[in-house]
Amino acid sequence: MTDQAIIVDQIDNRSIITLNRPEVLNSLDAFMVERLHHALDACAGSRAVVVRGAGRGFSAGRDLSNAQPLEEDARLILADLFNPVVARLRTLPMPTIAAVHGPALGVGFGLAMACDIVVAAERSNLGSPFANIGCVLDSGGHAALVHRVGPHRALELVYTGRLLNGQEAAAIGLVNEVVADDKLDAYVNELATKIANGPTAAFAASKRIVHAIADGALDFDAVLAAEADAQGELAGGHDYVEGIGAFMAKRPPQFRGR
Repeated sequence: MTDQAIIVDQIDNRSIITLNRPEVLNSLDAFMVERLHHALDACAGSRAVVVRGAGRGFSAGRDLSNAQPLEEDARLILADLFNPVVARLRTLPMPTIAAVHGPALGVGFGLAMACDIVVAAERSNLGSPFANIGCVLDSGGHAALVHRVGPHRALELVYTGRLLNGQEAAAIGLVNEVVADDKLDAYVNELATKIANGPTAAFAASKRIVHAIADGALDFDAVLAAEADAQGELAGGHDYVEGIGAFMAKRPPQFRGR
């Protein structure tokens, strides 16, 4: 394996992270996770991040080619290797978009669901196949399913191991949008460009508030206070002044993300 296991392309104000082990459906091992951390470092100045997979799929999950089920410490593999990178992707301050095609399973499913927006190709395969291998859904998959489709559907998918194509996933709200396979990259690039040209400092504040609500950390009064605090922090900044000024002048705003 080489450093090209993860590719980062910087395009204008956006970063595109490509999982690049297509010969194994972008399955992740320790080296690939390490490179993914470096890729996230490289996105620090970006105003939007896209995560995608090379070849025939997004990611089939953990690379099990060297698994030792009788000897390995499964808890540490998750706690020390995969969980930190999934959590880090979820808490990036800028908007994140997953472009999913083919399989998004296991930790691959977790990485996709850790993004703010998930766009799936029609022939995607998303869900929890763990019933077939005697394991527990991991990498944040339970939270993603419960928050996106509800406890009843979450447990149905866990119990049955049924995988969803893009249309099925969009129909139940697991993903934001489904597009034709050959239109996926173009659609996501257009979406990422539009978002990155928006007031991304304000988006970052909204992301923090939404995550805090989803995590049960804020009641309604606390949400009102968090919104007021965020607005106060942004007031006087470039995008705040530019946005209101452009509205009053009836012209398109030119945001800078600050």
